[in-house]
Parts: sequence; structure tokens; C-alpha cells
Amino acid sequence: MDFKQEISKALEHHGAKDVHLEVPPDGMGDFAFPCFLLREHFRKSPAEIASYLSQKIRLPFLEKIEAKGPYLNFFIKRQALAQQALAARISPVKKRGKTVMIEYCAPNTNKPLHLGHLRNICIGRAVSALLRHQGYTVIQANLVNDRGIHICQSMLAYQKWGKGKKPDKKPDHFVGDFYVLYQQKKNEALEKEAYELLQRYEHRDKKTIALWKQMNEWALEGFARTFQEFGVRFDITYYESRYYQQAKDMVLEYYKKGIFKMDHAGNIIAELEQFALPYRVLLRDDGTSVYITQDMYLAFQKFRDYRLERSIYVVASEQNLHFQQLFAVLSLMGLDKEKLYHLSYGLVNLPEGRMKSREGKVVDADDIIAEMEALAREEIKKRHQLPEKELAQRSKAIGLAALTFYMLKFDHARDMTYNPAESIAFEGETGPYIQYTHARICSILRKHGKQPEKASAEPLSTADDAALAKLIMEFQPAAEKAALEYKPALLCTYLLHLCQAFNNYYAHFPILKADPRTRDARLALAQKLKELIGVGLSLLGITALEEM
Repeated sequence: MDFKQEISKALEHHGAKDVHLEVPPDGMGDFAFPCFLLREHFRKSPAEIASYLSQKIRLPFLEKIEAKGPYLNFFIKRQALAQQALAARISPVKKRGKTVMIEYCAPNTNKPLHLGHLRNICIGRAVSALLRHQGYTVIQANLVNDRGIHICQSMLAYQKWGKGKKPDKKPDHFVGDFYVLYQQKKNEALEKEAYELLQRYEHRDKKTIALWKQMNEWALEGFARTFQEFGVRFDITYYESRYYQQAKDMVLEYYKKGIFKMDHAGNIIAELEQFALPYRVLLRDDGTSVYITQDMYLAFQKFRDYRLERSIYVVASEQNLHFQQLFAVLSLMGLDKEKLYHLSYGLVNLPEGRMKSREGKVVDADDIIAEMEALAREEIKKRHQLPEKELAQRSKAIGLAALTFYMLKFDHARDMTYNPAESIAFEGETGPYIQYTHARICSILRKHGKQPEKASAEPLSTADDAALAKLIMEFQPAAEKAALEYKPALLCTYLLHLCQAFNNYYAHFPILKADPRTRDARLALAQKLKELIGVGLSLLGITALEEM
């Protein structure tokens, strides 16, 4: 039974339209309805309407209805709340028949993944899982930026100073060292050579292509190992190198149609004044493409590959203008802008300041993953003596949980500072705290020794029972809101409140010490909480542990 829906029906029966129930302050009921909206229908004051309806509406699950001035407050019976919580559905909703694509990560093959990529991955993966839970068919896509001037810069550095060396470390880190080296030695002559190398690449010079393939393979091999370590899988991977030529042809086609123009320097541009945006170069005067060129072609390719309801790009806020211009250009070309969405997120800083990949001042993804696992290992060893294999598995699960939850708990639009030591704490607003609560419930259930039997909700009559039951019933609305607003942080906040509520509850009510009927009812409530926390963690990309 949906209490909110039943109350709304009763109000509509008495003349209300488009009922929107509110959640009142603590102690003022479970739902409230402002009677201002019925003034015209009843031709009475809102306070008189509230008093009248409090006498008319009768629903079996209501403890009482109270008129407080112009508000009608509804109090649900505690046992009814508990029974509803025990029956609450936490499985995915029915398929909607709509497909969305979420493109995230999008690394460049001139350097390894870094901490900013991890925030990107955490957001993209969580939003994908949340939308899938809401019945959407989700295509998780990765775009590998494997051509362009930045790639040629690392290639040129290897040409000049690599001396034919093979990787002596993880291969994407090996490639990244040459990008940093280029930036350190950069001058006007070197920049000219890099652009000449780009031109040779686009003219398919055999020697240049061979070098590109070799360095590209090294970078991709390294990415694959990082993805595996972080538990990331994509449904499809697009490669810029496979589309840039078709993209150039597309720009020329629309130039001939008069959609795009040529500037005085010979660049093909899109004039975007009608969108209150600056013009954008789409093709350089020497015929080489820029990043937006392949983005234009790939946008259409995605809709050809899949019948998409929406194409979502998870990209940092540094690229806000790029996507405004891209969507404007695509609109000029006939693609519906409403089907395109830039999920912009803030930058990740370190306590000592902003990361700068060109200077090599970054936290590589592999290093932070290893650091988090090491920190988790130390925390576990303070508490337990475990065999090495189990210690390694648990350290990895807790370390990745700490990293993932910290990346997701902040509003994604905000810049953030990542603090490893703070994120690993087993208490506070952290991923390990959520895992700990799940493990604690598992321990309670293990001590009981058997699965909770189907229990009556009748013993669940305290205000604490009711409060916990209400939180359980808020899971689906919280998950839906997080999905449809593309905000995993909302689910993080909900899970924290839920776990804090349970741990406070358990401190007051040692479940296994209660009388058998109350014990069984509370065990059933705990079992539901365990299932819910497990699902919530999985939607965030975190492993739920049975032991910490």
C-alpha cells in the first residue's frame, strides 16, 4: 500500500486537485496538506477546511488526523509503517523502454589516468547504475582520445629522447613520462615539429602511424589494467582515430550546404551568435581536425548505433563552453539539443593545490588506488588478524569504497579536495562506515543463527521503530531522485542517514535480547535494512561486506 497515494485519493474525493503532500517538521505527523488550495472549492477559510476534513477522512492505516491552523496533518499507525517497510520493494523498477548512453572517462592516450578521471568514472558508473535501476536501458560508453596534437607531443618526445626504449614500468605511465618531458622542453621550434607530426599522421605517413600504433597500444594496455583494478566495464568504446576522417568529411559537407563558414585565415568555423556563444573553429586551414570535429561526427554515430532517448556526456566543468558550442553546432546540423546533456562536474584538487598534468603534478589513478588499499590494510590490521588472501581482498574492497564514496558524496558540480585519510575512516560520513553498518547487521543475523522468519509488525510499536521504517520506505524515492537528477550524492546522503539511524537504534534496542516476538520483528527489519544497504552500495559501485 502506498500511504501517500491513498491519502491523496481521499483528499481528491473531497474536492482537492493535483494533491502534493508535504513532509511536516518532526512531531507534526507523517504527511501534511495545506488547505489553502481548497479555498475556492469550499468557500471557507483554510483553517475551517482543515477542521472539516479532519472529521471526514477515515483511512484504516491512520492513527489520527489533526488540523493545525490551515494544515491537515496525517499520523500513520506505527505498526502500519513497519509492515509497509517489511514489504518494501528494493528491486529494479519495470523497464521503461528508453535507452540512454552515458559517455565517461574519455582518456587521452598520452598519459595515465589520474585522480580526476576517477571522479569522472565514479560519477558515470553510479549514474549508469541508478538509471538502470529505474528501468532505463543504459549504454556505458568510453571515448578514447587517441589522436591530436597532445598525442603527437608525447610521440615527438619519444622520437627525440626515447631511443627505442620499451616500457620499464606500467606502459601508460611510460608514455606519460614523455608527455611531461615534452612540456618541460617545449619551445616554439618543438611546437612546430609537433604540428608537422600531426600533419604527417593525418596524411597516413607509414613511419608516423607505426609510432602512433606502438605508443597507443602501450597506453591502452595500461588503461585496461586500471579499469580492471577499479572494477570498470564499458559496453562500447569509441576511438577518435577511427572517426576523425569521416568527421572532416562531415564538416566539409555542411560547409558546402552553407551551414558553416570560412574565416579570413581559411579555417572552417561555426558562427554561433544566435546562441550567444563565440564562433568555433571546426577544421583548421591546413585541413587538420580539432577535438570538436570528431565530437560532432560521433554524436550522430551514437544515435545511429542505438535508438537513444538521451546522450549524456560526463566531462569536467573546464569543458562547459566546449559542450555549449558543440550542442549549438549539432543543433545547426539538425540534432535535437534536448537529447544531449553535459553532466558537468567540478575539479578534484589536492590539499596542497590543483593538479597539473602538464607539469607531472598529478595523483595517478593507480597510485591513489594503491594508497587507499594500503590505508585500508592498516585499519583492518588494527582490528583483526587475517590470512593474507582475505586481508588483500578486504583491503581492496574497503579502500575502493573509501575512494568511491568520497568522490560521490559531494555535489558533483562543486570542486572538491580529496583527503585520503579522512575518506578511509570507519566512522563518519564515509564509504567504510556504510560497509561497516552492513557488516554489523550481517553479524547480528549470524549470531541469531538462522534466517529471520516472516514476522508480524505488531511489536514494532515504538517511535524508533516507526522512524526506521519510514527511512526504509524512502529508499525508492531517494534512488529515483538521484537517478533522474543525475546526482549520486543524494543516495550517499540517504545511506548515511539510514546507517546513522540504525546504529542509534541498535544502541537503544539490542535486537537479540528482546522477547522472541519483538526480536523476530526487529530481525526482519534488520534483514530488510541489510538488503537495502547492499543494493544502495552496489548502485554507487561499492562492494557490500559481510565482515569488516
